[in-house]
Amino acid sequence: MVKKIRTEAVNSLFDAILTLQNREECFTFFEDICTVNELLSLSQRFEVAHMLREERTYLDIAEKTGASTATISRVNRSLNYGNDGYDMVFERLNEKKKE
Repeated sequence: MVKKIRTEAVNSLFDAILTLQNREECFTFFEDICTVNELLSLSQRFEVAHMLREERTYLDIAEKTGASTATISRVNRSLNYGNDGYDMVFERLNEKKKE
C-alpha cells in the first residue's frame, strides 16, 4: 500500500510552515514539532544532497556528515528520480546569495 502524502493534515502542516517569517521562528516551531533526532536527520539529508550536487564521493559525504551509505543512496535517488525539490531550493539559495 502506497501512502499518499497529499492529505489535509500535510496541507495544514505546510500552511503552518509557510507562515514562518525567519530562522528564529523556524527554530521555535521545529523544536516543538520534531524531535532533535528528526530535525538532525532532515538537516543531514539536506547536507548530503548539497554535497552530492557538488559531486563529492559517498565516502567523503559519509565522513563529513555521518550519514550511512543507505541514506546517501536514498538522497541520491531523490536527486535523480524525484520531484526536483532539492534542485528548486538549491537554485533559490544560490540566487539569494547573489543578491
